[in-house]
Amino acid sequence: MTHTHQDRDKLLARVRRIAGQVAAVERSLEAEAPCAETLHLVAAVRGAVAGLMEEILEEHLIEHVARPGLTDAERRAGADEIATLIKRYGR
Repeated sequence: MTHTHQDRDKLLARVRRIAGQVAAVERSLEAEAPCAETLHLVAAVRGAVAGLMEEILEEHLIEHVARPGLTDAERRAGADEIATLIKRYGR
């Protein structure tokens, strides 16, 4: 996805925040924190990853499906990539 280079720093910052959240889950498990506390941390990670997915997916849609000037084959390829992603993400 070459279009992500425009937002590279912003996306990397999000990934680093997610890594910090995952580390918090690990610390919570190591410390044998209450289940509810750990579950809240896991839910936060899940939400953060979903937000990252939505942002990259939106950019993919704009760049590889909706951008003016794309050929029908390019649009189809972009749509196929999204369909594959949705199938994998839904598992």
